[in-house]
Amino acid sequence: MFRAKLSVVRALLLLGVAALVAACSSTSDDKTANWSPNKIYAEAKDEMASGSYDKAIPLYEKLEGRAAGTPMAQQAQLDKAYAQYKSGDQAQALATLDRFMKLHPASPALDYALFLKGVVNFNDNLGVFSFLSHQDLSERDQKAAKESFQAFKELVTRFPDSRYAADATSRMTYIVNSLAEYEVHVARYYFRRGAYIAAVNRAQNALTDYTAVPAQEEALFILVRSYDALGMTQLRDDAMRVMEKNYPKSEYLTKGFKSSQDPWWKMW
Repeated sequence: MFRAKLSVVRALLLLGVAALVAACSSTSDDKTANWSPNKIYAEAKDEMASGSYDKAIPLYEKLEGRAAGTPMAQQAQLDKAYAQYKSGDQAQALATLDRFMKLHPASPALDYALFLKGVVNFNDNLGVFSFLSHQDLSERDQKAAKESFQAFKELVTRFPDSRYAADATSRMTYIVNSLAEYEVHVARYYFRRGAYIAAVNRAQNALTDYTAVPAQEEALFILVRSYDALGMTQLRDDAMRVMEKNYPKSEYLTKGFKSSQDPWWKMW
């Protein structure tokens, strides 16, 4: 009986020693254990400056905990989001930004958070669209582009005097033009394959969903040609009148589709 109790005590002592050793080991492995928040922040900035974003991210995470409740912790969150974005992890960057905006709705850096969210989605959108000329264009996900637009729009609406407002406005214009051009790109794809009804639908999307964009000229031309191919002469003539009124000098009216069109996304 006594020996059994002694064995239990020894086992507990061994577990305690093992836990203590593990704790000491983990502490010794953490080179930031005795660092001040300012030193952690400086080291993280140095890693960022050298392009070592994967090394900067864990430093910012430690800083969030060490400086919790301070402006430095908020800055660490934003810098971490930027590091995640630069390292190619858009999903984590967006998650970090959403968390920041939820926790700090009155932060003076909220305009930057919105701007960065727009930029992350903006570049993700370009990455998707850059393959348009090599893939089936029947369906594409425009979610990133639209979320980017919404972030920039919220920034410009809520913080019109922000240092990021002008840049956000320019990007919004580009996104709208790109989305409209995308619809026309798909409409052209359908037309060239004889899917005239689908071409009409996508061209109409470009005309009704977006106003005063360059893509409307070709959208009208695709309508004219598609209605003509479908034998819908009245609709063809109506579309032609609108096109002649709005684009009287359009080369589409005299030359038709351009023989070789560079992908529209190369404009950026």
